[in-house]
Amino acid sequence: MDTSRASSWRNTTHDWAGTVDLAHLAGIRRDPAGFAPGGVRHLILEVIAYAADEAEYGDGGHCRVTLHSDGSVSVADDGRGTDTRHDEHGRIVKKPIMATQDLRFFDSPGAQTLPDGHPRRGMSVVAALSERLIHTNRRHNGSWTQRYEHGVPVTGLEPLADDGTTGTVVHFRPGENVRPTSRLPGEITQLTTMWPHLTVEVGQE
Repeated sequence: MDTSRASSWRNTTHDWAGTVDLAHLAGIRRDPAGFAPGGVRHLILEVIAYAADEAEYGDGGHCRVTLHSDGSVSVADDGRGTDTRHDEHGRIVKKPIMATQDLRFFDSPGAQTLPDGHPRRGMSVVAALSERLIHTNRRHNGSWTQRYEHGVPVTGLEPLADDGTTGTVVHFRPGENVRPTSRLPGEITQLTTMWPHLTVEVGQE
C-alpha cells in the first residue's frame, strides 16, 4: 500500500510533496522569450519530449500534433500516461508535472537540449505560458482530465470512462506574449526526426 508521499515516494522528475509552485510559474511568465525561444514551436517540443521519453521507455511510440484553427495546439501520445497514485488517506494524487518544476532540467546547467537547440526545462513552461491548458490522462489505474490557466489548476481531477487505451493529451492555447510561428508543420516534422523511438504526425484542424 502507498504511504505518505512526502516521506516515502521517490522523486524522479517532480517533487511528489508539492502540488502548485506559484513562484516558479510566475518566474516563467515574467520571461516568455527566455523560456519559449522560438515561440510556440518550442512549447510544442517541450510537450513532445515527454512523449519521446515514453517511446524510449516502451521501445517505440506514436504522437500526433494537431494545430487548431483557434491557435491552440494538442499533442496526443500513446504512452503509459502521467503517474497517478493513492496516498495514505486514499486520495488520488497525480505527479505535479504542470505546476512544479521538472527536477531533471529546470535551472540545470547540464539540461537536455531540445531539437531546436534550446534547453529543455519541462512541462511547467508550457502550462505557465498558456492561457489555458487541458491535460487528459489515461492509465491502467484510471483516467481523468484537468484544466489549468497560466499554469494554475482551476479544476480538480475530473474522472473519465476508461476506453482501454493509455496515454496523454495536452491541449494548450499559448498566451499572447508567446510568439507564433507560421511554418510549424514542416518545422515540427523535420525537428522530431531526432527522436528515433517516436513517430510524430502533424496535422491541422
